[in-house]
Amino acid sequence: MTENNGGRMALLWRGDREARRGATPRNNRYHRVFEELAALGIQAEPGVYDEDFADEVREQLLQVDGVLVWVDPLHDGKTRVMLDALLRDVAARGPWVSAHPDVILQMGVKEVLHRTKHLGWGIDTHLYRTARAFRDEFPSRLQSAGPRVLKQNRGNGGQGVWKVEQIATRAGEAAAVRVLHARRGSVPEDMALGDFMTRCEAYFTPDGCVVDQPFQPRLPDGMIRCYMGANKVVGFGHQFIKALIPPPPEGPDSESAQPGPRIMHPASAEPFRALRAKMESEWTPQMMDVLGIGAASLPIIWDADFLYGPRTASGEDTYVLCEINVSSVFAIPEEAPAAIARLALGRLRSAGRA
Repeated sequence: MTENNGGRMALLWRGDREARRGATPRNNRYHRVFEELAALGIQAEPGVYDEDFADEVREQLLQVDGVLVWVDPLHDGKTRVMLDALLRDVAARGPWVSAHPDVILQMGVKEVLHRTKHLGWGIDTHLYRTARAFRDEFPSRLQSAGPRVLKQNRGNGGQGVWKVEQIATRAGEAAAVRVLHARRGSVPEDMALGDFMTRCEAYFTPDGCVVDQPFQPRLPDGMIRCYMGANKVVGFGHQFIKALIPPPPEGPDSESAQPGPRIMHPASAEPFRALRAKMESEWTPQMMDVLGIGAASLPIIWDADFLYGPRTASGEDTYVLCEINVSSVFAIPEEAPAAIARLALGRLRSAGRA
């Protein structure tokens, strides 16, 4: 344990050798988090990571008391496979790691949508673990249930997320479908359903699967990102997204095809009062119970993305969970850096490392 009263921490994100060499607590987008950690007496340092110098990063992390990690599942063809193994080893040797890779595999994957579909945030959700199950079950479901959204188990930036709707009624794989990838700049494609399912076979990796949900008609009303500090809401972000919405006639690169800014709101924001109450008093505790995640293992910062579901008979909004983000949650609300620092100090003290 370090001699510093608050402990010593590393903030980890992906970058190249030059970025690692030049990183300071002030010249990156996490500077507010560094400031709040310092205010609580925590000595925090940058920990820029890449597979090319993973051993060097590992040695650095073994010298600190805790690690906060911001690394996407997929980035320019790179995955977290090597990093997750490194973090598991580091955590086993003493330093506290958030989010731990094993917790990410519980919460921060699309499979969680299926495992928690019975909670108040859930909808008609199905899971395909193999390409064979996908081919056997999806065609009839698409034909009977209308447009669907398919999601690969791990991904970010819309990678492996598709809207699929049938445009010709031939049975089985011969049906014609219109598909739209959620990645920015995508345009609708018409093809045979069998050809599209072949395209999806790459998602069935050893730990992969495909989750299937109904398309939400209120998607144009925007997405609500509920930012969580462990089990408490620390803010909201509302954004008019354009993913899975066909681009305008001007094309996918036009200004009107770009998503709107994410407008941040404090945890106390009145429009999201009901959602906050649900997250804190019902859905998060229920999720923890279903997944077997204890309070001490909840990530310091994570978020749940919601779409608007059907309004109730009295006109109130309902909310549909579309994903949970754990690996790399940013941008964050104004109140979040201080909450991150307080939670980090508490975890370090609980671990006897501050």
